Amino acid sequence: MHYWVRAFASDFSGTPPQPRSGHTAVPIGKSKIVVFGGLLDKKFLSDITVYDIENKLWFQPECTGNGSDGQVGPNPRAFHVAVAIDCHMFIFGGRSGNRRLGDFWVLDTDIWQWSELTSFGDLPSSRDFSAASAIENRKIVMYGGWDGKKWLSDVYILDTISLEWMELSVTGSLPPPRCGHTATMVEKRLLVFGGRGGGGPIMSDLWALKGLIEEENETPGWTQLKLPGQSPSPRCGHTVTSGGHYLLLFGGHGTGGWLSRYDIYYNDCIVLDRLSAQWKRLPIGNDPPATRAYHSLTHIGSRYLLFGSFDGKLTYGDIWWLVSEGDPIAKRFIESPPKNIPDNKGMAAESI
Repeated sequence: MHYWVRAFASDFSGTPPQPRSGHTAVPIGKSKIVVFGGLLDKKFLSDITVYDIENKLWFQPECTGNGSDGQVGPNPRAFHVAVAIDCHMFIFGGRSGNRRLGDFWVLDTDIWQWSELTSFGDLPSSRDFSAASAIENRKIVMYGGWDGKKWLSDVYILDTISLEWMELSVTGSLPPPRCGHTATMVEKRLLVFGGRGGGGPIMSDLWALKGLIEEENETPGWTQLKLPGQSPSPRCGHTVTSGGHYLLLFGGHGTGGWLSRYDIYYNDCIVLDRLSAQWKRLPIGNDPPATRAYHSLTHIGSRYLLFGSFDGKLTYGDIWWLVSEGDPIAKRFIESPPKNIPDNKGMAAESI
């Protein structure tokens, strides 16, 4: 059994990040979580807030380093991708206003210095709502997104040492183009779930991409996986977080109705069990947080840390722990806040 526990102010010191959605929260080793960017009140953000795991401390580092425009760090943005390689956080793309971005940055989290990178090779187009994951702590694979005119189904691999991009040539059947999906490396495969596709439908398909590990000498190819169990409903803007032998899917945005369509936001927890290769509902012993999408859910030791989101009307800044019943804080009995009156919130008028 697992429990959602609202974070107490006493759980942390320092100042947590302000409410936002469409941000990234990237683990740097086992020492810290770096929160970057996002959207609040139609305002795109470029701030950095860090959670020091050992000291249970939120802080805002004084970053240095500028790009071609002379400003410190990247322009404000949301719906970008961010991936950690060692102590470095790489970010690409995203949206600022109605403009899709195609710039490429790295943050050295040892000295808190930004660098705008000049890469070469097969450069990806500007995009938002893409998804990316690390390959063997050296390369980054990025799939799909939205370029402002069309949904994408391309695959790019970045070598973070040489800074060379390569578009992966994939034979055989391909997933439908999409954005707002997740892409998670599991051993030698990239697993892609859900997203919004061409023409607007929201999907619930699961695909695996092979051929990403050079030593395996595999021909790159996609396989659609149809797993047994209680599979997730179609959604985008969800999270998939790796924890032990399973992947945890939480939240997201879908649609309902037949003649008249309407938005649905989720707060369910669904596990992809890698050992049994099936979907399972994670048993939850209390009320979950309010329904949401475009949040972050990060694995810290035996816990998961949930922050931020958008529910179609409101932007959240609440912080929650998801813990097993043996965790000391599982003994807290805290009612969930009313779903239509979240505290620490702001209004947001933009959605996907």
